[in-house]
Amino acid sequence: MKENQKVAERSRSHGKLLLSGEYFVLDGAKALAVPTKYGQDLVVEPINEPQLIWQSFSDKGECWLEATFNLPKLRLTNATYDSGEDGGKDTVAENLREILLETRKLNPAFLNSKGGFLVKTNLDFPKNWGLGTSSTLINNISNWAKVNPYKLLKNTFGGSGYDIACAQHNAPILFTKHNTEIVVEEVNFNLTFIDQLYFVHLNKKQNSREGIERYKKLKGNLTSELKQISELSEAFLICEKLEDFEKLMKEHELIVSKTIQLKLIQAELFPDYFGQTKSLGAWGGDFILATGNEDTPNYFNQKGFSTVIPFKEMVL
Repeated sequence: MKENQKVAERSRSHGKLLLSGEYFVLDGAKALAVPTKYGQDLVVEPINEPQLIWQSFSDKGECWLEATFNLPKLRLTNATYDSGEDGGKDTVAENLREILLETRKLNPAFLNSKGGFLVKTNLDFPKNWGLGTSSTLINNISNWAKVNPYKLLKNTFGGSGYDIACAQHNAPILFTKHNTEIVVEEVNFNLTFIDQLYFVHLNKKQNSREGIERYKKLKGNLTSELKQISELSEAFLICEKLEDFEKLMKEHELIVSKTIQLKLIQAELFPDYFGQTKSLGAWGGDFILATGNEDTPNYFNQKGFSTVIPFKEMVL
């Protein structure tokens, strides 16, 4: 290799699913989360011009955002954006700029050199799946800039940080956050009935911030609920029978339903389903977890939900 040859850097981060502890993880409950086989990568190639050229690609290989920034000031000079997306091109490009500026606050040398960069991000899951388009981006940028991803998340999107932990780990985790202290423990989640678990997409992406705001508004004093949720997270790991697992799922659903005052997804959409379902993450969208059998995909397909993924195909 020639001494002056420029080498591209690549970072990859896993997507995430929160199996237990949704909402309550924000207040210190122990949550069970899994990294997904799906994720996002970021490729950085040095260029001579003092510019940052940013291109974001969907799972179909389509460029849905292209933005150019002057360096080192990070002034947005041009942006093209898939008009089929929510919001406008300037909003999305400006949000990206804010993330990059916050990154520079954590590392003043970031994007402060004479040359520039061509950056490409590549998703391998549909954006509306809710597997962590933002968290994988934050983790990838943090790897590139060599900054703390939890700090960058806090300064940009907010949230507990469990999604950052999933981005970095290659196994299921128990995640706990007390104030600023984060504890991540890799765990074994080798259930004997794993082949009877499915993830079903509800055909819409839920706004996590809206869900969190609702939770904060309604939560009240949660001392006993936080303890119950933490115990359920531990119990999910050691379940030996499917029927016991289903009881835990239902118990968890009832606690969350009572706290945020929303109906159970099963009662609302799938009252005739032969298995048990559980909402994941922000209620009302993204994926649910369902117990079932070989008839499960057909049941949900007939209800209009075409994305039904076996547990083993989704979880890393």
